Amino acid sequence: MARRSSEAVPIERIEARAYEIPTDAPEADGTIEWDSTTLVVVELTAGGTRGLGYTYADAAAAGLIHRTLSKELLGHDVMDVPARMVSLLTRVRNKGRPGLVAMALSAVDAALWDTKARLLDVPLVRLLGAARDEVPVYGSGGFTSYSVARLKEQLAGWVEQGIARVKMKVGSHPDEDGMRVWEAREAIGPDAQLFVDGNGAYTVKQALVMADGFAEAGVVWFEEPVSSDDLEGLHLLRQRIPSGMNVAAGEYGWDAIYFQRMLGARAVDVLQADATRCLGVTGFLQVDALCEGFQVPLSAHCAPSLHLHAACAARNLVHLEYFHDHVRIEHLLFDGARGPVKGVLTPDLSRPGMGLELKRQDAERYAL
Repeated sequence: MARRSSEAVPIERIEARAYEIPTDAPEADGTIEWDSTTLVVVELTAGGTRGLGYTYADAAAAGLIHRTLSKELLGHDVMDVPARMVSLLTRVRNKGRPGLVAMALSAVDAALWDTKARLLDVPLVRLLGAARDEVPVYGSGGFTSYSVARLKEQLAGWVEQGIARVKMKVGSHPDEDGMRVWEAREAIGPDAQLFVDGNGAYTVKQALVMADGFAEAGVVWFEEPVSSDDLEGLHLLRQRIPSGMNVAAGEYGWDAIYFQRMLGARAVDVLQADATRCLGVTGFLQVDALCEGFQVPLSAHCAPSLHLHAACAARNLVHLEYFHDHVRIEHLLFDGARGPVKGVLTPDLSRPGMGLELKRQDAERYAL
């Protein structure tokens, strides 16, 4: 039975656990390589109801949640999510908010919202208020460690599933990037949109040269052509690259101040935000409001199952990244993870909260 929204519901228990899941093949982008991904899951209990949130972060985030964040939450009302986040942000002042701390806070914030929605017995998007019924996605992967054959197979597979946009990594070997982009274009055909992600691997001058070549292959999205910290470089590239190509960045944003600086510098055509890093659902919707003020579109970065409900509530959202690694993990470890139909994700309105349940037995083999 759903509770009345006027009732206070004290938080009874907070658990956090880390899981390390090997990749299905070696993966690399323009600057790093990896062979596993760590997922930190927070489960929060209030009023006998358990909700969850998660982040993709180092396992140390789980320890931070146990040692520090849980003490600030126990016994307090789960229904007042803004008050809980104000208290948590005050508590971590001397630990440094960016990075690992922000990721831990993000997972807790998502768990707070999920638990509140479950207590009210409504899907999270109904609690937040929907701006749309479904979210367009783009297929994302195309790692620089892939052979050309695997790159083409993956990108073409998404297009065949009805996903009209696909993204590949560039930057590890700049002398090969032009060839790989053309191979990708051949695989996906002339109509699908092609995105590239440099992960900050290029210099400004390199990026200018690469952008001209990418444009010939019909690339319409150049993500992090230079470091996302180089706001001046991103702004310059926006002014000089071919007009049909958008500059995107923001996935490493930790709070509203970060995004305000990036938007104020006119550094991007499309702003990216990641709810597993930018203070959860609360932070993601704050970024959406900033995008409204600056009249810049918003794109959700990775973690599609966690973003889906918040993305439906975001007024300025254009699409959600359907990232190969996270898609595989979320379907492996969560019951209720959704798959795209004709290029869009639709939340399951028959399930409360985010609609996810941890598959405990399946997850246990990956526990740290």
